[in-house]
Amino acid sequence: MMKNTACAIFAVLLIFSCKAQSETISTKSKNFNSEKPRLVVGIVVDQMRYDYLTRFYNKYGEGGFKRMMNEGFNCKNSHYNYVPTYTGPGHASVYTGTTPKYHGIIANDWYDKEIKKSVYCAGDDSVQSVGAETEDGQMSPHRMKSTTFSDENRLFTQMRGKTIGISIKDRGAILPAGHTANAAYWFYGKDKGDFITSSFYMNSLPNWVNEFNNSNVAASYLKPWNTLYDISTYVESGSDLNDFEGSFKGKETATFPYDLAALKDANGGFDIIKSTAYGNSIVADFAIAAIKGEQLGQDDDTDVFAISFSSTDYVGHKFGVNSKEIEDTYIRLDKDLERIFKMLDTTVGKDAYTVFLTADHAAVDVPSYLKSVKIPAGYVDTKIQKEKLNQFMESRFKSSSLIESISNNQIFLDRNKINELGLNLDDVQQAIVNEMITYKYIDKAYTATVMNSTSFTTGIEALLQNGFSQKRSGDVLFVYDAAYISYSKTGSTHGSGFDYDTHVPLLFFGKGIKHGENLKKTEITDIAPTMSALLGISFPNGATGQPLEFVLD
Repeated sequence: MMKNTACAIFAVLLIFSCKAQSETISTKSKNFNSEKPRLVVGIVVDQMRYDYLTRFYNKYGEGGFKRMMNEGFNCKNSHYNYVPTYTGPGHASVYTGTTPKYHGIIANDWYDKEIKKSVYCAGDDSVQSVGAETEDGQMSPHRMKSTTFSDENRLFTQMRGKTIGISIKDRGAILPAGHTANAAYWFYGKDKGDFITSSFYMNSLPNWVNEFNNSNVAASYLKPWNTLYDISTYVESGSDLNDFEGSFKGKETATFPYDLAALKDANGGFDIIKSTAYGNSIVADFAIAAIKGEQLGQDDDTDVFAISFSSTDYVGHKFGVNSKEIEDTYIRLDKDLERIFKMLDTTVGKDAYTVFLTADHAAVDVPSYLKSVKIPAGYVDTKIQKEKLNQFMESRFKSSSLIESISNNQIFLDRNKINELGLNLDDVQQAIVNEMITYKYIDKAYTATVMNSTSFTTGIEALLQNGFSQKRSGDVLFVYDAAYISYSKTGSTHGSGFDYDTHVPLLFFGKGIKHGENLKKTEITDIAPTMSALLGISFPNGATGQPLEFVLD
């Protein structure tokens, strides 16, 4: 009898223990989900220098950049840790947490050694355009070799968490969204002014996208572009009339105002919007429509929304980093960010979403301007360099056809030809390095053999190595002197490993983020692991960066 009673008591205790354990597991699960944001918004501002946060600070309102700085965390010393600093590699690195060495996006375009021609980072002939009857939609992320944190979030949530990418540029939407994205949309200007996609994602545009395209939002921006505030107050930038800026066809001077309706026919139709502050505004309009149309952040499965503002890059390339045009573009972008944040506050909830903001690269001051103020800078004539190099190859190796391509400051050799002539590849590479280092404005040159056999941890050599893909990169890599570029004498560009190209903003804001700032050096590859840690998911499969613990609450 006592034995039966003891067994009964044990059974009851076991039931209560299991129930308590179950409730504890349920509570823990519930608490874990409640700690995660329902939406992560990644914002990449194309060609944004860090000092745009500080130079234009007094012109910003309280709800955009300042809100992120005042309520979130400001990493003031964030840098790209590889070369080249271009748009495609930048977007891929932000979201994969690694460098071109591993994710494979070594440039926007590069020479493919296997098929012997140039390829585009997002180009894909196997898919079709959706929303346009041109090849502008034949795009996908298939050349990116690693996952993004948005991919890992999709896998973690059993594909329930959505990923949407949007941008003016196709690569700015596609690469951040990753391989498993529900959709990526980009702007097709020309005669349409629509957002389009590819059959990689879907066979027809959703109703909300068609409604947006049919609403003639793009046409509403074919209007005069003037400064938002009195131009005399724009003391943070150079004079409006100067010799360092390009302009639109049909306009004699690069000065405000710009009548976009009158200029559009000579400047690619709706494409003119891309090179103005209004290009960012139409992306903000589309972002707000996407939040509604896709119901982002409306359940417990975290969604990822990748927004890339590309017009900052187009404006920088055309007018330069010290222009009134770039200042006005950032003042207006600040207001566009405020619109998006207010929308998120209302639809997702102030304490339910997390945002990070960074850039895919920065940019150099216009070298002709730098020269005018006695700073060493200038321009490289690549045609002359190539002719000189070919003459050397003919003289040294009795052949001017050993070089297949020179692109992205890399030289690609015809290895079959080298074998046919009985030459040693390492010797040919080193001979080119020894020759090129004597050229004016060439600061450094290295062979692929050195990149493969030597481990660099500091300096430009480490950056070159992080950007070097053994399978895709060239046989010789070279570096120009600081502020020397191969470009027009008006407008700015980028691509180097110097601080003016690598130093970018990095702001975190929202759920799970501490308030603060520091000058600790961070690398762009740290963003994806930080977001993965916040979400409690696997890091992207090629990630080399580390979570920024001091950012997470």
